[in-house]
Amino acid sequence: MRRRTVLATAGAVTALAWGEWLNRRWSRTLVPNGRGAASAVVVLGYRNPQVRANAVNRWRVRAGIRSIGAGAERDARLIFSGGAVGSGVPEARLMAAYARSVLGFEGTVLLDERSATTWENIANVLPLLENTDRIEIVSQPAHALKARAYLRRQRPDLAERVGRADDYRPGEWLIVKPLLALYGLWTLRGLTADERRQRRRTTPSTAAPVARGSGGRKGAAR
Repeated sequence: MRRRTVLATAGAVTALAWGEWLNRRWSRTLVPNGRGAASAVVVLGYRNPQVRANAVNRWRVRAGIRSIGAGAERDARLIFSGGAVGSGVPEARLMAAYARSVLGFEGTVLLDERSATTWENIANVLPLLENTDRIEIVSQPAHALKARAYLRRQRPDLAERVGRADDYRPGEWLIVKPLLALYGLWTLRGLTADERRQRRRTTPSTAAPVARGSGGRKGAAR
């Protein structure tokens, strides 16, 4: 019994360490600018059937705000990207409401309310990134890496401005990180096939300007 307990404990510790390591590695991949003050932070939405931001989207909003850095929120734009995939309300709008009303974020907020895929998330926010010096993309590490890969394929010039967001912290999401790692391996494995699929889905209507600004500024996204 004692041996089984030791083996089970060792297996659990190994799984947690593996999940932690892999998520950390993903968070540092395709980020040529390392860490620093961002001028644009793109927060990717998660399917949200509720009328309020769910736990995953609330965490992504918090990670997006902390990625801007203390004292820099008035100089940066926070871009929420996500359409009405799980309900009648776009994910971007739910996340913006949480940032404003709950977290008290007072900086510039821009919305892309039509994106239904990660490829569209990136394609639709490109016009909002044109005049930015530094870009950060926020989500769970594997998803953010996928988005950075899409940015590199769609606009390699803008990809050179990408820095590391504060969406990975040691111990955060610790228990589920092995599951996130497994799912991440699966979704990143299909990156090339997924890109081809999204290219076929992209039409002039999904690439039309759709983002709107909150907080005194307006932006366009395609």
